[in-house]
Amino acid sequence: MKAQIIIGTRGSKLALWQADYVEQRLREEYPGLQVTQKRISTKGDRILDVPLAKIGGKGLFTKELEEEMLSGSIDLAVHSLKDMPAKVPDGLMIAAVTKRLDPGDALVSNRFSSFSELPQGARVGTSSLRRRAQLLCARPDLTMIDLRGNVNTRLRKLDEGEYDAIVLAVAGLKRLGFADRIREVLPQTMVLPAVGQGALAIETRADDKETRDMLAFLRDNETICCAEAERSFLARVEGGCQVPVGVYATAEGDDLKVEAVIASLDGRRSYRGTVNGAKADAAKLGKGLAEKLLNEGGAKILQELGLLLES
Repeated sequence: MKAQIIIGTRGSKLALWQADYVEQRLREEYPGLQVTQKRISTKGDRILDVPLAKIGGKGLFTKELEEEMLSGSIDLAVHSLKDMPAKVPDGLMIAAVTKRLDPGDALVSNRFSSFSELPQGARVGTSSLRRRAQLLCARPDLTMIDLRGNVNTRLRKLDEGEYDAIVLAVAGLKRLGFADRIREVLPQTMVLPAVGQGALAIETRADDKETRDMLAFLRDNETICCAEAERSFLARVEGGCQVPVGVYATAEGDDLKVEAVIASLDGRRSYRGTVNGAKADAAKLGKGLAEKLLNEGGAKILQELGLLLES
């Protein structure tokens, strides 16, 4: 067993919470283990005046951590699973996925207690194409405004009156102690979550079996199965974390249910479907659902978006 482990993490409060959580669990499991953290700035952290979708590329919040891992300066990186592109770089692997906390999206507002209370033309902040597209499906009258920055920054911008409401991940708000700011958890009939939303992914070098074995106790098999289906869907639509798709898998016994949506950015077109099958076929189910929605019209939406992002 290793005597020392170096964790790579972004510097936001949520990223540090996630790294601290993994560090604490490692110390509890392996008394005497020396655990340190190395803070690493990513492209997504540095460019804050441009919408995420306009920055381009995949791995906006993971690439620099992965480069440090491949160079050997860190042993593992802790990510929000929803920030990870569908394909992991050669030489790396996801060694553990933790139990999902809460996959939902939360409406946060100082003036309105629910989504239905938002007035005509209300200014709603989000950096997510997924949320934007699905919210406009439900309420085409809303004024969607880009919202960048970490959770604390986004809440401050709301408090300063820049938005009537903002939408954030429930898990992030709860982890940072902001559960009381949640006015409503948006129903999944309206907004399906991002791939892996609510779960943490711990990435390591593929050849570092020692570290991988030490992380095994953090693996939640049910979440891993669901994530496999969701990431298979994402891989088929060739998406990073910035695509207007939502997908959510749930497991019960040996059965798996996968629900997904591909929506246009203006919310006028939406293709949604569900598949059921065996947990053992998780990847196949996710890919099959992606094929179905792409064939129904989702492919055209994503092709149009590709042209939009290049312009």
